[in-house]
Amino acid sequence: MGEGADAHFMSMALALARRGLGRVSPNPAVGCVLVKDGVVVGRGWTQPGGRPHAEVEALARAGEAANGATAYVTLEPCSHHGKTPPCADALIAAGIRRAVIAVEDPDPRVNGKGVRALKKAGIEVDLGVGEVEARAVNEGFFKRVQHKRPMVTLKLAMTLDGRIATHTGESQWITGELARMEAHRLRATHDAIMIGSGTALEDRPRLDCRLPGLADRSPIRIVADRRLRLPLTSGVVASAKETPTWLVTLPDSDRTRRAAFEECGVTVIPVAPAAPGTEDIDHVLSVLAERGITRLLVEGGAHLAATLLQADLVDRLAWFRAANLIGGDGLPAIAGFGVDKLNQSPRFLAIDRRVLGDDICETYVRVRS
Repeated sequence: MGEGADAHFMSMALALARRGLGRVSPNPAVGCVLVKDGVVVGRGWTQPGGRPHAEVEALARAGEAANGATAYVTLEPCSHHGKTPPCADALIAAGIRRAVIAVEDPDPRVNGKGVRALKKAGIEVDLGVGEVEARAVNEGFFKRVQHKRPMVTLKLAMTLDGRIATHTGESQWITGELARMEAHRLRATHDAIMIGSGTALEDRPRLDCRLPGLADRSPIRIVADRRLRLPLTSGVVASAKETPTWLVTLPDSDRTRRAAFEECGVTVIPVAPAAPGTEDIDHVLSVLAERGITRLLVEGGAHLAATLLQADLVDRLAWFRAANLIGGDGLPAIAGFGVDKLNQSPRFLAIDRRVLGDDICETYVRVRS
């Protein structure tokens, strides 16, 4: 099968992998397509909770047709015994002839072992087809394994002059309905959504996914609340038993209030201040990664955004712009974070731009040397 066909079927596998985003942490979102004589005989993607894995799903659908087929997999098949048997062994047992793999798995338990197992079994292996796209799909998984933190997407909705509210604090709604729907879709593709305590107090957001049919895709809600200022009567606390809600606070925060939050169903996570030479927010992200978060959406406010940018922890920007102006007395989208010279300014590359009614949504990725 030629390079064009390989790229085509890998593109199908990547589309399947994206179905798992926001639902499979701490596992990667993987897609698998089985092709025999140019015909798709099986397809699968990682299921909610991280299992069954994509390869097992595809093999179950293909049945005996998998014998002699080519497997297109967006991430190296696992080779270790965890909560499920190794996918590399399952592919070998099914009798596939060839495996086209987008990228190796950085997990030390795999990291080339799956590829070697397939080759040892006499299966032809082609590595690197669709690698750039596959890395982008599982950027959060790669970040967690290699950097001990989740991928961070900073989402901001603002006016043309970069304001998120008037000087009186009015902010609902700067953007229109289509833009807000896209923001909810974005929530559905992340494991968790995080805001600062100031935003929680001022805006009282629900932080859920309210698109028809996607209510079950609401991410874990995280409020960074060092001193537990969030009222026990707030909406996120009242619904904590339905939608997982975490409060990140200091270890010496009021124990009575911590107990009250926990009684309401909130998970309170004490995080000690960072060790000398590291940032507090970096330490917070490492704690979230330890708890399985691979993709974190940050929706506010201005000070939390500035803190993340200053620490160079923002990987993607979801930039919503409304076609209106507020002026200099409005609240800025991002607080100051110490940029004195232009060469200190973090740079981003635009990868997508969409018109949503009267608004524009742009996606950027961080450019790091």
